[in-house]
Amino acid sequence: MNQCLRFFLFGLFLLVYSVTICGNLLIITLVSTIKNLHTPMYFFISQLSISDILLTTTIVPNLLHILLNNGGTITFTNCISQFYFFCTSEVFECFLLTVMSYDRYVAICNPLHYYSIMTNAWCMKLGITCWLLGFSATFIDTQMTLKLQFCGPNIIDHFFCDLVPLLEIACSDTYTVHLGVSLLGIPAVILPTIIIIMSYVKIISVILSISSITGRQKAFSTCSSHLIVVSIFYCTLFSVYVVPTKGQSSTISKILSLLYTVFTPLINPIIYSLRNKDIMKWLQETFHKYVFRANCP
Repeated sequence: MNQCLRFFLFGLFLLVYSVTICGNLLIITLVSTIKNLHTPMYFFISQLSISDILLTTTIVPNLLHILLNNGGTITFTNCISQFYFFCTSEVFECFLLTVMSYDRYVAICNPLHYYSIMTNAWCMKLGITCWLLGFSATFIDTQMTLKLQFCGPNIIDHFFCDLVPLLEIACSDTYTVHLGVSLLGIPAVILPTIIIIMSYVKIISVILSISSITGRQKAFSTCSSHLIVVSIFYCTLFSVYVVPTKGQSSTISKILSLLYTVFTPLINPIIYSLRNKDIMKWLQETFHKYVFRANCP
């Protein structure tokens, strides 16, 4: 790769990584410190920010090292660790987005009982369950991958240790791993997708039944940010792992991978900030407070 291009990409990804960390930390800080944001929706948004920080920190620092040195080496232990935490974040997000769709379903379709259903204890249990499922499913996947034998040059044509590049350099039979991943994909990806679709079918039908245009707009605005995040996440996820990759160049595969490992964690806090009146309100008030203090003698 051309040196100027490498330095340009290094600066770009460093900027994206810095903004991603700051944006997600800002959301976590606001949700944890501002009492008005202590609601189920914002709790789940903060969990999404934690997942995005984990994902981008697992991938980007090593990517920056590769760009700076025009390639790089990684130990087998670090490679498997990177693969484990990357997959954990992705699986966790699948379950969390499903829980968030359930939260929006209760808020719109059963608003009078929302706070009696989505209690703090219940939300905490849902969040912990999502993390446990993410760690458990990935542990099984990682254990199957560890049973493979790698006896070649072990050169990965990718910027991180993903499943497909690892299977490509394995010199033992990968059928069991492919089968195991496919079976794990049913409860980890397919079922959450079905639940999200069913939730939004019901949500949209309820919204359309509202006679007032203002009421419809207000109801849809409460779930539009989540719907955008879900669309971006699943479109990139399915394009990489579900759509057949035969004939797909490694460059296209890398670009698609960049979308959900580097840019999606950047986009998520922006979507929830710009499209959320509560967060924008507190950001503006905090900004004005500090500006006022700075201008005061």
